[in-house]
Amino acid sequence: MRLVLFDIDGTLLLRASAEHRLALFEAIEQVWGVEDPAAVPVDAAGRTDVDIAREICLSSGVDARSFDDGLVAFRSLAAAAFARRCPGDLSAAVSPGMREVLTQLARRGRHVLALLTGNLEPVARLKLERAGLGTFFAHGLGAFGSDHEDRAALPAIARGRAGRLMGGGRWPRAATVVVGDTPRDIACARADGVGVVAIATGSFGPERLDGADAVVRSAPELLHVL
Repeated sequence: MRLVLFDIDGTLLLRASAEHRLALFEAIEQVWGVEDPAAVPVDAAGRTDVDIAREICLSSGVDARSFDDGLVAFRSLAAAAFARRCPGDLSAAVSPGMREVLTQLARRGRHVLALLTGNLEPVARLKLERAGLGTFFAHGLGAFGSDHEDRAALPAIARGRAGRLMGGGRWPRAATVVVGDTPRDIACARADGVGVVAIATGSFGPERLDGADAVVRSAPELLHVL
């Protein structure tokens, strides 16, 4: 059995992050009083929601202690703001061919599918529910931006959860692969010593993803490498 950890934005879903971004800005403004979070330039690709919020806040003069003190409120308010803003139907945002790929992997019976994303878990779950992909990813598995601020820590968390599901210990590194669309997805897999397949459906072309074990250009190609 292989544990396959899927990123969401740029991997499972394309162009489905606008409302998510606005929800983060709304929560940052409410919790830390940052007047215009959108004006702070941040390279957000492949980062966790908390990591993005921290950079915006520190760049806007919020001290680190105040930021940490507001994290519980931020997570709650960001999830609530996204729930209000999220479109009712995100099915058009599913990466072409991805639904069929997930169906085939699930039918094979040789893969455990889980999420590995910088999104807060309530945000991630709602996105996939509205996109019609939620049933592929069981609750209690995966790792999210609400679990740890550092994206590099998430694969080990996901392996721990999968291991407990199977009776104890962590899921083996040799039987784990991350699927993502950014150099940070590759870096987080390498930090935990697990495999990684990069898919060039996000904002990075294949030449920027050459540190992966395999690079594909579309979802259907995943079936040949997983």
